[in-house]
Amino acid sequence: MLKFTKKTEYALIALRHLQLAGSGELINAREIAEEYNIPLPLLAKILQQLAKKKIVRPVQGPKGGYKLAGNLSDISMTNFIEMLEGPLGMADCSVESNCCPIETCNIKMPIQRINENIRGLFDKMTLYDITH
Repeated sequence: MLKFTKKTEYALIALRHLQLAGSGELINAREIAEEYNIPLPLLAKILQQLAKKKIVRPVQGPKGGYKLAGNLSDISMTNFIEMLEGPLGMADCSVESNCCPIETCNIKMPIQRINENIRGLFDKMTLYDITH
């Protein structure tokens, strides 16, 4: 089954929350974690990763928190998923060449076509499309 990891889901939830809050408002990780029942340590790590990728901007201090760092329309879903998870692919052979039966595999080409279509779909979608 093709599905997002919890890491990607939680990142999207946090970004949507920040998007709906508005550009100037600071939101702390605890607020997001409590509202959506997300484990705070995991969400904090995800937000730190998003900050390193310059998707969100952290603000230190007692009234600190996070806000969006830029326009989410500039980031494709493909880029976003690959920032968090690594190469996007349905099967190991689509992201690495260490698959044992790669020489005799009879579904390599169909899987590559599926991957190309999924990438094409995610390339056309932006984070703004998902969080708006």
